[in-house]
Amino acid sequence: MENNTLRQLYVEELRDIYDAEKQLIKALPKMAEAATSEELRNGFEEHLEQTKGHAERLEQIFNELGEKATGKKCKGMQGLVSEGSEIIDEDFEGEVKDAGLISAAQRVEHYEIAAYGTVRTYATLLGEENAVTLLEKTLAEEKETDQKLTELAEGINAEANASDSGEQTGQRHPSATGKAKAARAR
Repeated sequence: MENNTLRQLYVEELRDIYDAEKQLIKALPKMAEAATSEELRNGFEEHLEQTKGHAERLEQIFNELGEKATGKKCKGMQGLVSEGSEIIDEDFEGEVKDAGLISAAQRVEHYEIAAYGTVRTYATLLGEENAVTLLEKTLAEEKETDQKLTELAEGINAEANASDSGEQTGQRHPSATGKAKAARAR
């Protein structure tokens, strides 16, 4: 049977996202282990629990559609997870490694935001009101995670830069917060 309806596309996209979430459930513990910042590690661990909930919501949607909850290999997420693994395997250390992990995680979040936004729109058009509610909840959590990563990045990236500058000059520069305090003291 040829797939030529929005409902069929919707189900295929849900399968893709479901596989993406399953890949993340395997990848997030590795990212948490690689993180040197306790706050970043805790963020990855918290998002792991959220991601398990995202997969459960998708299973609920499949059930309501009368479809089997199976994934269709998400090549996009496979590539993003692979890039994250490369960061883990690189020789970067400390804040620089954490900055790379945040970068990889934000790419994942942006991919998921796009995917969930799309299937939420399909669900709306198809009149799948409960699915819309579930997908909007997940979409909001993905956006919230992205915002948390941005906030973490602001500090960690500044520390990575200060660490790098300190290595180049042989001295450690104050953090961005320390610089701001020093500027106000003048």
